[in-house]
Amino acid sequence: MDSPTNHKWRKVAYGGMQPGFDDNHTDESFLEDMIMNANVVKRDLVKVILDAVSISQYLCVVALVVLVWTYTLRSIFSEQSLLLLDIALLGWGFVVVLLTAEMLSYELLLNYILRTSFFITGLYILSPIYHTLTRSISSDTIWALTASLVVLHLFLHNYSSSTAEAPGALEFSTLTNNISLNVSIVASLLVASRLPSRLHVFAIVLFSLQVFLFAPFVSYCIKKYSFRLHMCFSLGLMAVTMIFVYHLHQLLFILLLSILVFVNLVCPYWLIRIQEYKFEINGPWDEAKLCFNITE
Repeated sequence: MDSPTNHKWRKVAYGGMQPGFDDNHTDESFLEDMIMNANVVKRDLVKVILDAVSISQYLCVVALVVLVWTYTLRSIFSEQSLLLLDIALLGWGFVVVLLTAEMLSYELLLNYILRTSFFITGLYILSPIYHTLTRSISSDTIWALTASLVVLHLFLHNYSSSTAEAPGALEFSTLTNNISLNVSIVASLLVASRLPSRLHVFAIVLFSLQVFLFAPFVSYCIKKYSFRLHMCFSLGLMAVTMIFVYHLHQLLFILLLSILVFVNLVCPYWLIRIQEYKFEINGPWDEAKLCFNITE
């Protein structure tokens, strides 16, 4: 039998056993093409903290929605106040889109107005049904289910900056985004079903849907137009939210403040620290990646 020194070992994938070498034999040349951490992204702590502001912004948006629900259920906000709030939010949203959209044609603006009109009309027609939707269910069950749905909405929401791709693109592509949007709508209907009048129901559902449907898109437009404006808007929104939550309950204020600190400071620091332990190995043993589309 020939000795290994008489034959040079070759690295072959499907060549079978080589004479004089075991089937699992390797030599020092096997690891010559090994690459470590080729695709690992080096992250900066400041940039990660700034990116985390978008998450805190939406947390505060949802907190403000819950505050409006609470004040409405306590009869602090009247029907007229809610309707004025709805009109103000709708007008402010259109102004932001008009000022920040790069390519907004007259046809697209008219399409926005028509869709919004149909949406509001349909909601007003269905408000009597929503008013009596959960009459046979106890209030404790409604509040527990609403709280669970809000938490689920926050957990499944798409916090990336690509929530909307362009003006008019409000459709979410993934299953989790659709579930997040649907549970927020259900939570809004549950709260609305405990209000005293049909106009109350119409106003609070319209407010909730405006926020949950259009707030991510408006936030995207602001961030795309100017990151500095996005940061000012986010910090101002967080400050306003903290003030309102403090006046509602100090324990809730401490809870929300802890969450914001955790999201904006602790989580980015953890992400940077765990990057030190990321270890990725690439080499000739990896699966081949096609450089063309096989469907063409």
